Amino acid sequence: MIVLIVVVVVLAVLLAAATGALVATRRQLSAAEAERDALAGQVERLESRPAGSRRRGRALRTVVETAVESANRLREGGVAGLLASSIEDLTRWASEDREIRRFTAEDGTITILFSDIENSTSLNDQLGDEAWVRILAAHDALVQRAVEANHGHIVKSQGDGFMVVFRTPADAVRCGIAMQDAFESNSHRALRRTPIRVRVGIHAGTVVERDGDFFGTNVAMAARVAAQAEGGEILVSDDVRQALREVEDIVLVDFRETDLKGLPGVHRLWEVAAV
Repeated sequence: MIVLIVVVVVLAVLLAAATGALVATRRQLSAAEAERDALAGQVERLESRPAGSRRRGRALRTVVETAVESANRLREGGVAGLLASSIEDLTRWASEDREIRRFTAEDGTITILFSDIENSTSLNDQLGDEAWVRILAAHDALVQRAVEANHGHIVKSQGDGFMVVFRTPADAVRCGIAMQDAFESNSHRALRRTPIRVRVGIHAGTVVERDGDFFGTNVAMAARVAAQAEGGEILVSDDVRQALREVEDIVLVDFRETDLKGLPGVHRLWEVAAV
């Protein structure tokens, strides 16, 4: 709520400035800078509080940064030039903030699933490009169906791999199970002729979103978990296991401890049992 209020206030200030004058006065600029400083103080106070408040603080910081850019534009181009660019920036920011909130759990985390086809390069070489494209089309259709059925969002696909985000670890694991069941049954004609095995890795944590993509250490962690999986296997991090303790229809077995490239320490990974 506080973020929306701040956005409305900033837009109101910009519209009032546009109708009131074409050139900013020193007095208006000083008021804008004072408001920026006040918002910065709110950010510092919110970011020192618990997780929910820190998220609001980060969102407010985005508004503060927008205000700083707006002040610079005000000096350079006057109110007319400021209006269009600032509304565009704030609209884009508000849209991106809503997108990440769709998949953010109450504790501020997002669950990330990575998948890819085991030995895909060798398969492509054996089958040739034309047949491989048919395999990829069948694979992609099954992945997309499982993601939609389990409330996920495909962030991107590259070659034979997918990155998908979910609001809860349970949805992510159920999606992984649905994917593996589909590949195991070889329900698509192309996959009956050429069965494939898919690796799935899942991790949950806070992320950074920009231009529809997700970044950060926890994204790298999810990718590293997937890299540890074998074809037909779903591996989850210990953070995901903790979140699934009270989920009765998901069973985890056979933990392993391993190093993950680029990430310090030893990490415990768990396999999702077939049901």
